[in-house]
Amino acid sequence: MRNPMPVAKEGSGTRCVSPWPMSALRVVFGVIWSIDATLKWLPGFRAGYMSTIMGIANGQPAWLKPWFRFWVNLQHPRAMFFAYLVAVVESLIAVALLTGFARKFTYASAAVFSFLIWATAEGFGGPYTSGASDIGTAVIYAVVFLGLLALSYYAGPSPYSVDYYLDRRLSWWWRVAEVGHPKRSGSKLPAAQPVPPGVLSPQRLAPTKSRG
Repeated sequence: MRNPMPVAKEGSGTRCVSPWPMSALRVVFGVIWSIDATLKWLPGFRAGYMSTIMGIANGQPAWLKPWFRFWVNLQHPRAMFFAYLVAVVESLIAVALLTGFARKFTYASAAVFSFLIWATAEGFGGPYTSGASDIGTAVIYAVVFLGLLALSYYAGPSPYSVDYYLDRRLSWWWRVAEVGHPKRSGSKLPAAQPVPPGVLSPQRLAPTKSRG
């Protein structure tokens, strides 16, 4: 008689990836963003903000000139507003990473923000210019955010986050916090497993009563 197939245990359909490594990565990344955001609040950043954008635009090839000209014309009349806006956005990203607040929304929007910084202030990293030694840091930030977004899908809800407690009080919060609807272990009993071919059931093993 063949061995029976293993029976699924209760909650085996849920994700079983430990959430603490991803949470540790998130917090460390949040510390990095906190330092970056602190530097953005210094007077030197605001004073040299527009000159930095214009300097990056001047070194671009002709086929990228329209793109950078658009951003220079947009920001030049209100340079202080955009400098403060960058500082505020980076501060909000840092706080969200450290606390685990609205993780799905934070990861997705921060990835877009990082890519936008890479495409403007960092000039796409300038790999097409002579003397370029790297492709810029902002695009790496964007990749890390996308990685955190993917890890959130496999790890599920993290108890080391504000989202974990908000999700218990707000039924809709998972939409901005989790990648897919969170599956809580033990919320439903597993479906009955079919008996594989060749396995005798207890009823068939029971002795039959003789007639007469």
